[in-house]
Amino acid sequence: MQADTSPAPPPEVQRLLASATRLETPCGSGSMVWHRWQPAPALAGTPHRPVVLLHGGSGSWTHWLRNIDALVAAGREVLAADLPGFGDSAPPASGNDADALAAPVQAGLQVLLGDAACDLAAFSFGGMVAGFLAAQWPARVARLVLVGSPGLGVASRNTVTLTTWRHLPDPAEREAVHRKNLAALMLYRPEAITALALRVHSDNTLRDRMKGRRLAYTDVLARTLTEVRCPVDAIYGREDALYRERQEALALALQSAPHFRGMHWIDNAGHWVQFEQPQAFDAVLRAVLEEKATPRLLQKP
Repeated sequence: MQADTSPAPPPEVQRLLASATRLETPCGSGSMVWHRWQPAPALAGTPHRPVVLLHGGSGSWTHWLRNIDALVAAGREVLAADLPGFGDSAPPASGNDADALAAPVQAGLQVLLGDAACDLAAFSFGGMVAGFLAAQWPARVARLVLVGSPGLGVASRNTVTLTTWRHLPDPAEREAVHRKNLAALMLYRPEAITALALRVHSDNTLRDRMKGRRLAYTDVLARTLTEVRCPVDAIYGREDALYRERQEALALALQSAPHFRGMHWIDNAGHWVQFEQPQAFDAVLRAVLEEKATPRLLQKP
């Protein structure tokens, strides 16, 4: 058997993995991988629902690596998934887009949580998966938090242009393209494109096996939200490249959810808002989950 020559994860990822329990549930011809963090015993008795985190396209659970500690410190059990076809998870049995992933995610949660409801926070592409899940299995999701999610009929395919990189043999050239793509889509401030951001992004994109995705630039999430019966909140970066010129239309589209509670903007943050401004994001997420956030529907920038 050939030895694994892939580089070790960044120290920030290694630290979180060391405190997590790796879990696997059936998916396609293999397994879906989850990581679970439990709160300290002193906090474990606090009556909270578990928080399930779904990542964005070409991502993995590491899209949330700067937010897990705060949730655990607040007494939450955290389950962070590698969605089917991303990270360490096998592809789904069929399909190559968000609509194919809700069923294996629900099947995995049934194994891990039984019939218990969870709070579901979902970033970007994961927001579409979460919308399908909440609509099709309403008892599973007690609260839905959408983070930079597409599929609302607002952003178009030509809003952001990304540069291809897989054909480049030189690691330095690849890194330059990843830096350019992070600036174009994911992160607003140049100083946010750190060595950690580059490493997480490049590692994740290498493991993306869900090609030909198409739903992000449709209104599928807006239509699905009409069937979601739990409270829905949204957290977006004020400078998200997909919505910078479309913020009022974005807020209106999200209100297709019958129980939409509020639109929450994080200043000086782009699409990957929870990585770029983790403290501000964590404070809003905690307030939303604890129902202490002030509902804001059409707050204009």
